[in-house]
Amino acid sequence: MGEFELIRHYFAAAPCAQGGEGVALGIGDDGALLDLSPGEQLAISTDTLVAGVHFPESCDPFLLGQRALGVSVSDLAAMGATPIGFTLAITLPNADAAWLQAFASGLDRMAQACAIRLIGGDTTRGPLSLTLSVFGRVPSGMALTRGGAQEGDLLCVGGDLGDAAGALPLVLGQREAPAAIAEPLLARYWAPQPQLALGQALRGNATAALDISDGLLADCGHIATASQVALQIDQARVPLSAALIALAGQEAALHYALAGGDDYLLAFTLPVARLLDMQAAGWPVRVIGRVVAGVGVQLLDADGLEIRPPRSGYQHFGLSSD
Repeated sequence: MGEFELIRHYFAAAPCAQGGEGVALGIGDDGALLDLSPGEQLAISTDTLVAGVHFPESCDPFLLGQRALGVSVSDLAAMGATPIGFTLAITLPNADAAWLQAFASGLDRMAQACAIRLIGGDTTRGPLSLTLSVFGRVPSGMALTRGGAQEGDLLCVGGDLGDAAGALPLVLGQREAPAAIAEPLLARYWAPQPQLALGQALRGNATAALDISDGLLADCGHIATASQVALQIDQARVPLSAALIALAGQEAALHYALAGGDDYLLAFTLPVARLLDMQAAGWPVRVIGRVVAGVGVQLLDADGLEIRPPRSGYQHFGLSSD
């Protein structure tokens, strides 16, 4: 099967590639055309996932399709953007029909859930890797960024942390667990749900935001640097799921939450005056700390004393984010 036949058969024919709001021209030409209304800006993000680095080489292709798009769309959520479309550049060792069909189905499942359209891409031969670029719209001047956190703001997250990192031994077959414990953790790894609605609700409320991909400590460091402030995290307030604690124990669960990564939930800073309104509206706002003068990220124990964690997060070209 040639490159263009492969694209037509597995991707251009998928429901998520059939156009939609904001897509003036999708797959089939030299480029795509996107429509933006006056007063909107285009948010763009690109992620590359490499077999053996970001996912096991022998993983289920349906689950891989879901995960690949979910982690990319999470960047749009972090900016408060509404998804429009995405491109997929896929490098394949061979054109395996069953693998491609399953991958395209998983990709389409996540695309439908996120209301985002496949608008183009590329296919090449080589070691398995995926590069996705996502595009979204946001009202001009309203995008959430990493800069803007103010001294006195609260540091918040959008839910329980560490589940996906804790699931990795299950994904790799290094251990087993009862279904009641394993299934919710594996779902967080293979089918991350971008917090798009929360991101949009944070526009005009949060002062800074990002999605947690490399670990809470490392990613909060990005907010601290961009905003030129310090973030203090109360270790006892870091939210952990019952499933993660049951699998790993309290101490290991906390390590996964602080440094494991792959959460794809939002971390954001919020003025104190906005907290009650956000919580009253039902948004999953979990306060874990505060913004103070200074630099960097401080992890505090119950007595307010700083704890030095052994590792703060994942880096591609280093051992830690310290």
